[in-house]
Amino acid sequence: MIAGKEINELVNSYCKLRDRQYAVYHKCARQNNLSTNELFVLDILWFAKNGTTQKEICERLSANKQTIASIVNKFYNKGYVEYFEVKEDRRNKLIKFTESGLKYAKQIIPPAANAENLAMANLGIENIKQLVKLTTCFAENMEIEFDKISNKKEK
Repeated sequence: MIAGKEINELVNSYCKLRDRQYAVYHKCARQNNLSTNELFVLDILWFAKNGTTQKEICERLSANKQTIASIVNKFYNKGYVEYFEVKEDRRNKLIKFTESGLKYAKQIIPPAANAENLAMANLGIENIKQLVKLTTCFAENMEIEFDKISNKKEK
């Protein structure tokens, strides 16, 4: 299916909104002397009370291993995170905050998460459910359509 002019205009409007949302995260990161990816890694670690692996962070952020390793190593060198062996898979290390890391992240992540929650709550529960449902459908459709492009290039 070839998208028409109206669809194209709506896609552009959606992309501008997505970029605007990302700019909010970027501004928050900069105010805390972080890159946006560093902010996102702190957020993932904050909500992963039992820790998480570098692989899980990479998958969640769709980021490469080198980028995430660099960020985690920066936090490790500052004493904010520590590594623990994963008994089931010794190639992966569990990453958790240290006490100083928790203290550091507490100044950044809870206020940001609270702002996100308040912004979302202002929509009302039914609109939130609809937003999540439609965004999920859009993401799934994007994966399908972009996979078609990949598959054509592989042939």
